[in-house]
Amino acid sequence: MPSKPSGVDVGDKAPSFSAQDETGRTWSLKALKGRTFVLYFYPKDSTPGCTIEACDFRDRYDAFARKKVAVLGVSPDGAKSHAGFKAKHGLPFPLLVDEDRAICRAYGVWRLKTLYGRKFMGVERSTFVVGPDGLIKEAVRKVSVAGHAESILGTV
Repeated sequence: MPSKPSGVDVGDKAPSFSAQDETGRTWSLKALKGRTFVLYFYPKDSTPGCTIEACDFRDRYDAFARKKVAVLGVSPDGAKSHAGFKAKHGLPFPLLVDEDRAICRAYGVWRLKTLYGRKFMGVERSTFVVGPDGLIKEAVRKVSVAGHAESILGTV
């Protein structure tokens, strides 16, 4: 039987977190209790795939809001980088600062990656839908950015 990948999966309790967004506002699992929210992890602000993914969530943000679902992006970039990325692309949702990669590690998305034969640690593009009960309702790893936000919208 194949082993379960490290990190959280559907039905698991969402790992606790607390982090500031690009404005300095603190977001936490505890503060979001009772709400459904999307926590999407991406490698780096202002890179092609991350920009496509962020803009996809932006373009569907109103549909998430109508369903009363919060959207939060998470990457290891700092607040200044997040603020510039958010302003440049008109992103209406918070981007959480995870410079110490604590949230990435808790959700199991800080992984060994390989690019052009070079191995390094980085964020595995992943998305989690957390229900109002604090349990993971959806877990998508190795996300393909095209159409991803629409796919997630269909699960909430």
